Amino acid sequence: MSDSSADSTILEDLEKKALWLSTWTIHHANTIRPKSDTLKVGGHQASSASLSTLMAVLYGAVLRPEDRVAVKPHASPIFHAWQYLLGRQTRENLENFRGFGGAQSYPSRTKDADDVDFSTGSVGLGGAMAVFSAMVQDYVAAKGWSKRAPGRMISILGDAELDEGNLYEALLEGTKHDLRNCWWFIDYNRQSLDAVTKDAQNAFFRDVFSSMGWEVVELKYGSLLEAAFAEPGGEQLRDWIDGCSNQIYAALTFSGGAAWREQLLNDLGDQGDVSRLIESLTDDELARLMTNLGGHDQRSLMLALAAIDHDRPVCFILYTVKGHGLPLAGHKDNHSGQINSAQLGILRDAHQIRTGHEWDLFEGLPRPADEYDAFLNQVPFIAQGCRRYTAARIDVPDLTPVSVKAARSTQDGFGKLLDDLARGASPLSDRILTMAPDVATSTGLAGWVNRKGVFAKTPIADEFRDRGIASMQKWAASPDGAHIELGIAEMNLFTLLGAAGLSHALFGERLIPIGTLYDPFIERGKDALNYACYQDARFIVAATPSGITLAPEGGAHQSIGTPLIGISQDGLASFEPAFVDELACILQWSFDYLQRDGEETPEQGDWLRDETGGSVYLRLSTHKLEQPTRTLDDGLRRDIVNGGYWLRKPGPGCGLVIAYTGVVAAEAITAAGRIGQDQRDIGVLAITSADRLNAGWHAADRARALGHPNAQSHVETLLSAVSRDAAIVTVTDGHPLALSWLGSVRGQRVRPLGVEHFGQTGSIADLYRAHRIDADAIMRAAELALNGRPLRLARIS
Repeated sequence: MSDSSADSTILEDLEKKALWLSTWTIHHANTIRPKSDTLKVGGHQASSASLSTLMAVLYGAVLRPEDRVAVKPHASPIFHAWQYLLGRQTRENLENFRGFGGAQSYPSRTKDADDVDFSTGSVGLGGAMAVFSAMVQDYVAAKGWSKRAPGRMISILGDAELDEGNLYEALLEGTKHDLRNCWWFIDYNRQSLDAVTKDAQNAFFRDVFSSMGWEVVELKYGSLLEAAFAEPGGEQLRDWIDGCSNQIYAALTFSGGAAWREQLLNDLGDQGDVSRLIESLTDDELARLMTNLGGHDQRSLMLALAAIDHDRPVCFILYTVKGHGLPLAGHKDNHSGQINSAQLGILRDAHQIRTGHEWDLFEGLPRPADEYDAFLNQVPFIAQGCRRYTAARIDVPDLTPVSVKAARSTQDGFGKLLDDLARGASPLSDRILTMAPDVATSTGLAGWVNRKGVFAKTPIADEFRDRGIASMQKWAASPDGAHIELGIAEMNLFTLLGAAGLSHALFGERLIPIGTLYDPFIERGKDALNYACYQDARFIVAATPSGITLAPEGGAHQSIGTPLIGISQDGLASFEPAFVDELACILQWSFDYLQRDGEETPEQGDWLRDETGGSVYLRLSTHKLEQPTRTLDDGLRRDIVNGGYWLRKPGPGCGLVIAYTGVVAAEAITAAGRIGQDQRDIGVLAITSADRLNAGWHAADRARALGHPNAQSHVETLLSAVSRDAAIVTVTDGHPLALSWLGSVRGQRVRPLGVEHFGQTGSIADLYRAHRIDADAIMRAAELALNGRPLRLARIS
């Protein structure tokens, strides 16, 4: 980008144009566009305005195609405005801002039409995403796969966003991994949603980032103020500003030049030079001078960014005014406030916008339109066209276990399947990247890590191995490693999974990310998990151990509600297999599912929309079960993946079905064997994915409502094998709601068993008995399901 004065003037004009467009977009949505309800549309005019200069400098001059940006959620309107100027957003979408199908309230990779790198919305996550995307970029480069120059992973954050604790977890992790090519811009407007923020937060930010190895660049004063400071009396003016509280500064900014003058003269008194400096300015000139902060000065910003000549992380603290350039600038209520129609009219006149031409790209600007067009067409950011890449599909080998022990847990089986992949060379094995928050050895990854190694950009020796000290872990670290070991912070795990799961789109190189953690701590990282899924990142999370089956660990480590998360989380297919051959079948399918992009032809009768792909959640256990001796044919494999199959097929007179999921299989099988003395036609339904059964049922029901009367889901097909009069007993080591809905499919009676309360320490038998998910409880539930008639078999103790 040329540094000519003409280009600088054009960029200043476009900054004003983007401010107008963002303000008008919000006004139009709230005041002009017809509404079908009474809800306020909203839109954050003031938060967008405080970033008007930075957005102009970034999108109009500094950003390169390889750079990626997480835009502050509340700056979405001015982001959309710049995308509109660059030809990547439509007027129709802006006119429909915050409407159905229109430009989204917060930038969204999956819902917006324009060039969004990272979705934002839940504050704080964009900053962490920039950190972990930079780490993934380094990983791809270390493998020699990069075909492009490294980009800067950039996050624009509001200063109040830095109250979010996950940001500091991310900063710590970045420091451990020698973070590079990451920039954070803090919009230091000193106002949050509710109030003006505490004074001197900049010093705290400066100390924190410096301690983490970041360069910190503060832009406090613009060129007008710097020039004033050089005048006689200027140092006194600087001292007054430096000592001014955030509350007073904000109030004076809103009140205007006369208020500034009165306050300055009252505080400084008659001090000769500084008094003459103040009195030499009109009220409007004084107000402009006192709000000429570094974050609103294009020249200061351009010089600061151009001075960065290294790849170390940089934090820019930009002093700004919330609502800069608008009538509500500085007011403490301006976060959700909006200018009224009269104020909009004044702003329209100031920008020289003719009525009916509000959406015109260059309306009101002083130069010919072709000059602005020429400038925008040679902006570096758009020089290479589409910035959302694709990557080739990776072939998935057969994962049928070579041998299965008589008794094995699904966690052990998971580790063995990955170990088998690590032992052999394959394109899939090369692209798998595992990660865990300091629990790799206790979640089944030890074998994989021993064979593949830990990733580090520079080699780190395994001193225990080198000194001949016996250890099960061979944890040398090098650029060849394929595991990233994280600290104990589940938010970091899910954010890194999200970043690695977008590697194909961000960097043009596909990864198969696999993360492990203890199942109850999914809830600790749930916000980041949802964030990763919302961006359509692709990954596998194996959560193990799970449930009260982790008996000796006690209630703090025993999960209850996670199956409901698996069912309800969009973009995530959830599985809970009981046996290792089921897990192998699911994992093989998952490796392919992660890579789907909607181009495949859906199978006839498949209402799950599997062609779109997504991420996968595996809920596993450390409890060993006797493994079935069988060969999975194509039909059974398909049923396992679709969510369930008949482990014991119901007979023609079936009046009772036991439906189980996961590790309680042994209890269900034992109970069915006993009940079979009385109910010979009993069926045992193995549910491998309550999520997919439920999703398929709802999808088929919607299809019937839309004119496909023959649509039938997998669970409907399964349950059609028994009479509507048959009863169902469901059992799971999790909340009973995960399976109790089965009765609604065909109107059958259900007795749901599961865990509703915190567990405690004890044996598996103790806890299963206490929470009524053991074989005896299943048999009692069966009696109640059969209208209370006692089963004809040996007495149940």
